[in-house]
Amino acid sequence: MVSSEYERRIAARFATFDQDGNGFIDREDFSGAAKALLAEFGVAARSDKGQALYGGAEAFWQGMAGIADRDGDQRIDREEFVNGAVKRLRDNPERFAEIARPFLHAALDLADTAGDGAATVEDTVRVLKILGVDEGIVHAVAAALDTDGDGKVGEAEIVPAFARYFTVPE
Repeated sequence: MVSSEYERRIAARFATFDQDGNGFIDREDFSGAAKALLAEFGVAARSDKGQALYGGAEAFWQGMAGIADRDGDQRIDREEFVNGAVKRLRDNPERFAEIARPFLHAALDLADTAGDGAATVEDTVRVLKILGVDEGIVHAVAAALDTDGDGKVGEAEIVPAFARYFTVPE
């Protein structure tokens, strides 16, 4: 039996992906997130960082669609998300890290304003807000991602945390 807490967490994960709130996860949600991140950091879409971010968003969408879009309509509804993505990713969180990594890598590169391979916790807050993390918890989430306490969030910290967040246990 599925608990109401599990259902609440699933709904939150689905809403994070459904950037435009239309009840479906689709390519536009991923490209829209990329566009919003580029605007937030003042980076041109045609720049190397912009192209990497759009490429990562497309790879992430293709990976999600490949595991969850059961009817082939190029969008993932809540049932497909729960029965496809969440179930499969919970069984294989490494797979989720694989499909998310190009996007997360590009997003971190965008937020890495110092050019040292990691984003500050405050720049991570900016990314998380764009990706739909609730305003009330975004600072705590960003701080928790800084697992070594150096004030920075790197790929080695964010990819496993992202996979843990989206691979919701029952």
